Amino acid sequence: MKGEGRAECRGEALFEDLDFPSDDTSLFSDSSTPIARLQGNITWRRPQEICQSPVLFPDNITLGHAKQGLLGDCWFLCACTILLKNKHLLNKVLPPDQPQWGDSRYRGFFQFRFWQQGHWTEVTIDDCLPCINSSLCFSCCHSPTAFWVALLEKAYAKFHGSYERLWAGQVSEALVDLTGGLAEHWSLGDLGSEEEQRPEQDSDQVRRRRLDLNLLYPVKQECALSCSTHSSPGGASELGQYHALTVMEWLDVKTLSGSEVRLLRIRNPWGRCCWGGAWIESGAGWSSIEPVCASDLQARAAEGEFWLDEAEFMSQFDDVTVGYPISEDGHLKSIYTGSLLKHSHQLAGRWIKGHSAGGSRNSSSYGTNPKFWLKVSERGEVLVSLLQHRKWRNTEKYAQTPLEDNKNTKHQHYQATALHMWKVEKKRFNLSRMLNKPPCASTHCHAYEREVVLHRQLEPGYYLLIPSTYQPDAEVRFLIRVFSSSSISLSALKSPAPSLPLTTDVCDHPAVTSGVNVRITLQQNRPDTDLHPVGFHIYKVPEGASVQTIPRDEDPVASCVPHCYMQDVSLACSLPPGAYTILPSTYEPDCSANFTLSLARRIHRKVVKSQEKLGRAIQEVSHISVMQS
Repeated sequence: MKGEGRAECRGEALFEDLDFPSDDTSLFSDSSTPIARLQGNITWRRPQEICQSPVLFPDNITLGHAKQGLLGDCWFLCACTILLKNKHLLNKVLPPDQPQWGDSRYRGFFQFRFWQQGHWTEVTIDDCLPCINSSLCFSCCHSPTAFWVALLEKAYAKFHGSYERLWAGQVSEALVDLTGGLAEHWSLGDLGSEEEQRPEQDSDQVRRRRLDLNLLYPVKQECALSCSTHSSPGGASELGQYHALTVMEWLDVKTLSGSEVRLLRIRNPWGRCCWGGAWIESGAGWSSIEPVCASDLQARAAEGEFWLDEAEFMSQFDDVTVGYPISEDGHLKSIYTGSLLKHSHQLAGRWIKGHSAGGSRNSSSYGTNPKFWLKVSERGEVLVSLLQHRKWRNTEKYAQTPLEDNKNTKHQHYQATALHMWKVEKKRFNLSRMLNKPPCASTHCHAYEREVVLHRQLEPGYYLLIPSTYQPDAEVRFLIRVFSSSSISLSALKSPAPSLPLTTDVCDHPAVTSGVNVRITLQQNRPDTDLHPVGFHIYKVPEGASVQTIPRDEDPVASCVPHCYMQDVSLACSLPPGAYTILPSTYEPDCSANFTLSLARRIHRKVVKSQEKLGRAIQEVSHISVMQS
């Protein structure tokens, strides 16, 4: 229900977001989580209706950290911590200088930005927040007058489609959404023997390494680090089946005996201490170090924080998530070497059933998967990530809208994916022969994660990247991203189109039995940072029909798909004589842009260009007549 007594600003009505209204449609998606019991008990209030002098951030930044409410989104709140540590990242997500309460420009709305599939997406919300008895019922700051966390959580809920969609998730996903960077999982527990590995692994499976904190030493002050438990460990008896916490800092401390002990300060999003180890306030561990040092470290622990040593950390938690640092210039910094990765490229792709969804290397159709060229100009450190779209379907403007779901009920959101890389001596090679050789690098076994990351030091040359799902015919859109310390280029390897079947009853040339080789190219005139996913279809126009109409219920004779975020996409094919309609399109509707459509014939090398306007998903069409020479 909506809260009563809507506030006004100087007599003007405040903004109300009709796309994400103050009612149950914004709270629940299918009422499948514990917050479903709150239906009918929630009111919506603006910050000035909750406290007397609301602000976005408190003067004491420690009190600006997130405190979890009734929503199970600890994974998101752990990721939010990185924003308080990095002003340039915070300004990217929450643009500065927005009018707040008490400002004459304030109109009751705030703007946020989240990274989504290669681009920053703006999300505007009103500042009506869900409450119970005039208090926030979901996340808040430790300061009762600060509201940046509650507003960010609402914007992220709108981004996903509802608050309920934030119940349970991965810290790595939230870190990428908030920074546009990378995040990796590292295991802490015993992974067991090879025979105990899950059956989804393919022949290229590699056991994930346990975390070595020494590896992160070059970036220990800059990277985002969180830990999680999947079952209640001995030291954290209060924790449930899954809970994520933030590692605020870690340092090596000398003991009285002259040795060193590594201590980690952990923040619990619940806002209360839940630990019973040797380094609690009155624990035995503090007596092993200098009293002055012990007092200083204990004073650093704010509300909801506690200390533990590395042995406790490694044994009591199951895994950690490491978020890559990002410089003020927007460059990723390697967690392996601390080097800036100043060169980056990204390309979108798609696995299509019956066309490019070849499955794992165990499948005979593996070679049909999408392929990408990576050219490395000089030896350097290279990171390649494969990020897939989430599989839920949502009609909300800001929610991701993946393709059809499959029957996999165990892993409802993602396909198991992997990325393999082969070094090739030259661009012309025998694909079947190459695929019989082991790759020079690959990710771990096919993993049910949104993003998998491959890290290598690469020599100069050409490399072939093949992303794959474990199951063949799994339809998913994805994004390939490459970050490198040296100059690189990334391009899609276009699969040659088969010649189209020829008919003997073609237009005015019944005796012609050979086709004409043509290449059709669609080029969009937009900057690289703001490309639309584009493609096109070619339809045969029946004899006597108008070229202005597309034949009903007819499949295209050829298609340049999947729609790709590229300046130009092209298709080479052999067309029988006749009239054809070319239909250029964007993947999403209402994407406006100028474009150039080029047609080239191999015989005369004649290029014909036409300038058009891209409008809705069904665009204006271009027409060609193919004549036999």
